[in-house]
Amino acid sequence: MTEIRIYNTLTRKRDVLETRTAGKLGLYVCGPTVYDHAHLGHARVYVLFDSLVRFLESRGYEVTYVRNITDIDNKIIKRAQETGETCERVAGTFIESFNADMEALNVRRPTIEPRATEHVQEMIEIISKLVDAGTAYPLEGDVYFSVEGFEGYGKLSGRNLDQLMAGARVEVDTRLRSPHDFALWKASRPGEPSWDSPWGPGRPGWHIECSAMSLKYLGAGFDIHGGGLDLIFPHHENEIAQSEGALGEPFCRLFMHNGFINVNREKMAKSKANFFLISQILEHAHPEAIRLFLLGTHYRGPIDLLVTMDPDGTIREFPQVSEAQKRIEYYYETIGRLEKAAADGSADASLITKAAESFSDRVDASLCDDFNTARAVGHLNDFMKAANELVDGGGGGAAAARALEVLARCGDLFGIMQSTPEAFTRSVRDRKLAALRITAEQIEARIAARREARERKDWASADAIRDELAALGIELRDAGDTTRWTVRG
Repeated sequence: MTEIRIYNTLTRKRDVLETRTAGKLGLYVCGPTVYDHAHLGHARVYVLFDSLVRFLESRGYEVTYVRNITDIDNKIIKRAQETGETCERVAGTFIESFNADMEALNVRRPTIEPRATEHVQEMIEIISKLVDAGTAYPLEGDVYFSVEGFEGYGKLSGRNLDQLMAGARVEVDTRLRSPHDFALWKASRPGEPSWDSPWGPGRPGWHIECSAMSLKYLGAGFDIHGGGLDLIFPHHENEIAQSEGALGEPFCRLFMHNGFINVNREKMAKSKANFFLISQILEHAHPEAIRLFLLGTHYRGPIDLLVTMDPDGTIREFPQVSEAQKRIEYYYETIGRLEKAAADGSADASLITKAAESFSDRVDASLCDDFNTARAVGHLNDFMKAANELVDGGGGGAAAARALEVLARCGDLFGIMQSTPEAFTRSVRDRKLAALRITAEQIEARIAARREARERKDWASADAIRDELAALGIELRDAGDTTRWTVRG
């Protein structure tokens, strides 16, 4: 079996995946801070690691996947103050929104999904160890980690303290031992949630949350820590420092980071108002098309999202997502043809066995090579072409059934092709109708009215109904006494 290699940010090379315990793998991925709805950047992270878990499980690993929820944070507090709600209510609202988006994208729930507010005691215990070791120091109700007290600081990001000092801003807290010391515990402020601690009431800093939750559920030296490139420094760097400073042993074996999403050649960021919510993208494409689009680029590279808009700022199209939509429709069309051929045709399975085995081997080889989903998607496209050529040539029976088997496995790995062709077609149609603000029942009622007008030979009324539906993008096709309709676009 081909060994799995993954680029390790910590070692700056592709390392062979060697787990702490044979056959078992612990994965921790930084989850959302729930103060707003999830955007496409979130989708990229969680679709990636959902697919990684699917692949690892297909290779026989028992995966414990931990993805936390940060439900207390400056941004959550600010949102609560703006809306007059409690922090708990704000977090709850956006947890529900996040879960709905993940479910729509067929991102499976992690094995464990801990919340920061439920693990404050574990955070206090780690901070206490750091204070006792002299690696952290209390300061007027706060507690800070001393970066100069941890010899390995900067080993993940490649930054050293001299470089950091040279780049330090002038506006720093002069109380700190170093301008790069970071907060482990923050003294309570009026109107903010707080917990009791040895240093007085307060709340945890952001970085300590992930250390406490990953160590509780996976233990020191767990296998993979994941997240976006923006988390390398300072978040993951600080996680390593505080965890290893408290435990005196390695925190995690391998760090895996995905690239950014750029929008029209600019980095997607809320400050630039060029970010798009998952719900916005879902208005333009089927969820499986979005997954296919995201997995069509190697995870470490940037995704350049193109967006066309009308002068009033209305989104007209995401061209690449639209292309992925056409591609996923082609996949389902191919599956439908294969299903029909498997039932009706007859051909020896050997007609496609070689192509099927080659396809499966190439997909596995691609995913073993730094989880190269982009290359694997290319192999999927090639096999779809071969499957259509089989059907075009009159092949069916066992050969078509074999093609369906390998496509089903690939679909499971990528989280696509999870429906039947009929259900998928109906879903696409219903999404288009929702955008047009009309239902299938309303269309059928208008067709029935048109039929009655034609029976009365009221051609003007019948034509008016056809024109009315055409204006909405509904095309009618008459065949004898039957009228079929389709949605353009």
